[in-house]
Amino acid sequence: MPRLKDKYKTEVTSALMEEFAYKNIMQVPELKKIVVNVGLGEALQNSKFLDNAVGDITQIVGQRPVITRAKKSIATFKLRAGNPIGTKVTLRGNRMWDFLDRLIGVALPRQRDFRGISPNSFDGRGNYTLGFREQLVWPEIDYDKIDKIRGMEVSIVTSATTDEEGRRLLTLLGMPFKRS
Repeated sequence: MPRLKDKYKTEVTSALMEEFAYKNIMQVPELKKIVVNVGLGEALQNSKFLDNAVGDITQIVGQRPVITRAKKSIATFKLRAGNPIGTKVTLRGNRMWDFLDRLIGVALPRQRDFRGISPNSFDGRGNYTLGFREQLVWPEIDYDKIDKIRGMEVSIVTSATTDEEGRRLLTLLGMPFKRS
């Protein structure tokens, strides 16, 4: 069992039940999934960028991503419907817990001038999204083998109904939020 999942079951659920006065353990917010997304506008000119991004994401999360395609044609961007414009991968179960553990313990502290993540990036329903400017914060990525520095977006989807519940869940799991 992943370390964070064990911590969630033993410590976090009881703390949240006490704090929010839940009557049933099924009311306690939990992690549903984590979605890692990389947008690749430059893939229109060179499809090699897409292959390299797929390789990077596969190394980071341990699961092969799907290629996202444009839904509409936009002439000003020289984009046609069906063109590949990014990759995404959805993590659930033990892979999700392992990824979150590495995100909190390894990747976030390796960012330049890291003082915590913004507590304001919740969507109103308890889900949290954060972005990375470069994929080099992950130890799996070899600096000498990357072709281009690309950013990525990580969305943490919870079953929390409010931002306050979602923020408290992630805080108890160890997410380093900035002090406001």
